[in-house]
Amino acid sequence: MSETRATELSSFEKPWAYLVLTKPDVTFLVVITTVAGFYLGSRGPMDWVLLLHTLGGTLLVAGGTAALNQYIERRMDAMMRRTAARPLPAGQLQPREALLFGAGGIVLGALWLALAANGLAALVALATSVLYLGVYTPLKTRTTLSTAVGAIPGALPPLIGWAAARGSLSVGAWVLFGILFFWQFPHFMAIAWMYREDYARAGIRMLPVVDRKGDATFRQIVMTSVILVWVSALPSVIGMAGKTYFFGSLVLGMLLLQVGLWANRTRSNARAKWLMHATVAHIPLLLLWLVLDKLTMQ
Repeated sequence: MSETRATELSSFEKPWAYLVLTKPDVTFLVVITTVAGFYLGSRGPMDWVLLLHTLGGTLLVAGGTAALNQYIERRMDAMMRRTAARPLPAGQLQPREALLFGAGGIVLGALWLALAANGLAALVALATSVLYLGVYTPLKTRTTLSTAVGAIPGALPPLIGWAAARGSLSVGAWVLFGILFFWQFPHFMAIAWMYREDYARAGIRMLPVVDRKGDATFRQIVMTSVILVWVSALPSVIGMAGKTYFFGSLVLGMLLLQVGLWANRTRSNARAKWLMHATVAHIPLLLLWLVLDKLTMQ
């Protein structure tokens, strides 16, 4: 590598590599769910300054967690086509840089939340990071149950927002947790089906790796999609939302279920990809519908 090229990497590509290390697509979902949790947990007018502080701290923790995850899994990432171009396998960053970046983000983000929001929000954010890195990540190479375990930290971001806004976690926060928890199964099973050969190459025991015919995988997709329909309706049952949201959530849930059933009939990578896209669209639309329903109820 020439000296000029090294300078270019330092000036332009290296900051981009750090950004990629934070998994912006996952972080975007964290932002959406945290904002939804904050708004739905708020009483009275929105505290926009507190929301910005909450997002700042949460983004640092989420980005730091993603960086440490890639640090831990850098050798597995190098074995998979879908992750081989990530900053560590590609040599754009050194492992020590990712380690310091990730740990620093988590510590600074938790402190930001504790000082600018409250201790509960910081504690939930730290729990998200610890569960993801300390429990879910090592389980991925040991058991297919890792997806269920990983769905727990994946469902916690709305609780960070709720805790920051209200200072406590009431039943509404746990309903949001339930929605995010069950949504992750069709989402991640669709991804795992598409990349099952990649996962097998890296020794990751996702369900589609050991379930070659897909019977258990698509049964789980359909069953959790059915559960999601009913869990998504709970905000109306507990008085958190009205009838408009209730019927809208049923329509969105049934549409996602139909896509899952459609994918099950053929079990191709193409249909799994459509299911993945459907899940990506589903959760922002559902949360937006819930937010709009609260606006109309005020």
